[in-house]
Amino acid sequence: MSFLFGSRSSKTFKPKKNIPEGTHQYELMKHAAATLGSGNLRLAVMLPEGEDLNEWVAVNTVDFFNQINMLYGTITEFCTEDSCPIMSAGPKYEYHWADGHTVKKPIKCSAPKYIDYLMTWVQDQLDDETLFPSKIGVPFPKNFQSIAKTILKRLFRVYAHIYHQHFSEVVHLGEEAHLNTSFKHFIFFVQEFSLIERRELAPLQELIDKLTAKEAR
Repeated sequence: MSFLFGSRSSKTFKPKKNIPEGTHQYELMKHAAATLGSGNLRLAVMLPEGEDLNEWVAVNTVDFFNQINMLYGTITEFCTEDSCPIMSAGPKYEYHWADGHTVKKPIKCSAPKYIDYLMTWVQDQLDDETLFPSKIGVPFPKNFQSIAKTILKRLFRVYAHIYHQHFSEVVHLGEEAHLNTSFKHFIFFVQEFSLIERRELAPLQELIDKLTAKEAR
């Protein structure tokens, strides 16, 4: 499934991140796609038997980046400096950008700028072979889980912004089911492997409770 982005989003949004064919991660991605097709999201996120947890987390992180990239790409025209001068997820939650390297002190910026910084930063992490090795036999760094946790925590903020500030546009575009399925998949995945702290999920806790209640274990 792909969306045709307008000119603005093709400038501000990163190209889709592809996992190289012929690699073990590519096979894992195909497995993930097949289990997702079964419709049982709880089952789809579980670590396949005999597989490496880091590889499974890496493949799914790339997939969530691509999904969020597409979902946000459909509403970029509604998310502007004027409509969203701050990066928020409702009145109680505001996010300031810092990546710890080039921007050490958190800066206040508009939602489109924040999300552009965020997606560029994630893309750079995913493209770094020392962090996300795609070649067989190249080990993951020892701190891989904490790297993945930071990426997923930040990707969650894009979902939170879309739900709080742009849900009516999503409904208008007929993307509601796609957004809900993507977010539910994301939540089941981070819950399965305890990848995001509960306090970080607070802006969408009510929605999370609703989406996950139907498929309680």
